[in-house]
Amino acid sequence: MKTSKLSLKWLDAFLLTARTGAVQDAAEEAGLSVSTVSHHLRSLEDTLGVTLFDHTRRPMRLTSAGAVFYSHVDKAMRILRRAEMEAQSGDLIDTRAMSLAMVEDFDSEIGPELARALAAGMPKCQFRHLTRPSHEILDMIRDQEVDVGIAARPQFMSENIQELPLLKEPFVLVLPSEAKDAPEAFLSNTPPLPLLRYSSNQIIATQIEQHLRRLRLQIPSRFEFESNQSLLSMVADGDGWTIATPLNYMRARRFHRQITLAPFPGKTFSRYLSIFTAEATPKQVVAPVSSTMRRLIHERAIRPSVERMPWLSELFQLLPEDANV
Repeated sequence: MKTSKLSLKWLDAFLLTARTGAVQDAAEEAGLSVSTVSHHLRSLEDTLGVTLFDHTRRPMRLTSAGAVFYSHVDKAMRILRRAEMEAQSGDLIDTRAMSLAMVEDFDSEIGPELARALAAGMPKCQFRHLTRPSHEILDMIRDQEVDVGIAARPQFMSENIQELPLLKEPFVLVLPSEAKDAPEAFLSNTPPLPLLRYSSNQIIATQIEQHLRRLRLQIPSRFEFESNQSLLSMVADGDGWTIATPLNYMRARRFHRQITLAPFPGKTFSRYLSIFTAEATPKQVVAPVSSTMRRLIHERAIRPSVERMPWLSELFQLLPEDANV
């Protein structure tokens, strides 16, 4: 049998450089020196006898031969990583490492409980838990920086990402408890209080703005917030109102007496949260995350929300894993 002379180190350096467009960026991501990455690339090109990069361009670009080689190597390395992970996680009790990123909606209660539950089932595993906005989580999954991500579903999905539907929750109006105006009054181009928005680079902000455009509303804005807590604090103090979801509300418990939720008037719309993984992540790694998250979301978010606001019962629901969203 003919064996390949190509080193996996060379191939990893090639893929990283192709994705980043710079040897220095590839070196930083790999934790190697620039000279080491350059050596790997030269060795690969010398062994193949072809030029893979146009080294005169900044950022570096693949040659036509490099592009063909990239498509095959990328696919092969994904298969290899999947085989490696499945071998390592064949028995979950022996799993050694897992990295997980989730949106901040889960970071106060559900996230820590998930960590404790997983730790009990995988006693030899070293966990890394991160809190990031949804768009950053999806980038990290795509670049295989984390094993599992829990995030809002974007309008357009990247290739090579697997999705397991998790939760559907409605967008609602979040108003100061002392607000006297009807909910419909806030959905006008001159609302009684300023609209406080989520940061425009977040998926939740994009979904809200798209719906407002569909309604042909151009509501003035004074503030944008990356932090859900900061935004709802402003609402609690009577400085404005916002459009959010029950999860956003539930994690801001200290403001519950000062804010109130109201159904979105007219045509409703929803946010979908899913569990995302790279193609290389085996199903047996995702299964305990999915089952535990479903239990915790029901106990900590859906049930108390519906008990307090019964009108949410048909709108705030867990999704089947095979749901078409």
